[in-house]
Amino acid sequence: MNKSAVAVLLSLFLTACAGIPQRTSDKEVLERYRQYAGEPVSSITSFGRYDSWRPLGRDHLVIWTGINDAYLLSIAGPCNDLPFVNRIAIKSRGPTLDRGDSVIVGRNQRCMITEIRPVDYRRMKQDARAKPEMSE
Repeated sequence: MNKSAVAVLLSLFLTACAGIPQRTSDKEVLERYRQYAGEPVSSITSFGRYDSWRPLGRDHLVIWTGINDAYLLSIAGPCNDLPFVNRIAIKSRGPTLDRGDSVIVGRNQRCMITEIRPVDYRRMKQDARAKPEMSE
């Protein structure tokens, strides 16, 4: 293949890749959650289980305890394996989830919870529907 043919193919490939939507970075998603997060709380009082979770880098994650009950957790870190694992465990000292409790990641890496913020997830979803570019 001559140089001009390679240049044309490369140009076509790069143009095609430019149209592929880029995944929103964890940092951008974290900032979105922070916009809807309330003041820090010392504990989640009705914590018996969590339905879902999402890592947001190595020192934050969101957990859901119900369909619209989300909490942004800051953890002492970095919790290196957090962005890569499929499962986590939450180790609490009682029926509440408190600052100082732990998220267990990977092969028993303990990551202490340093901050808990309730997220107005219902409003976040409503705003995302109103502005589709805000969706995850």
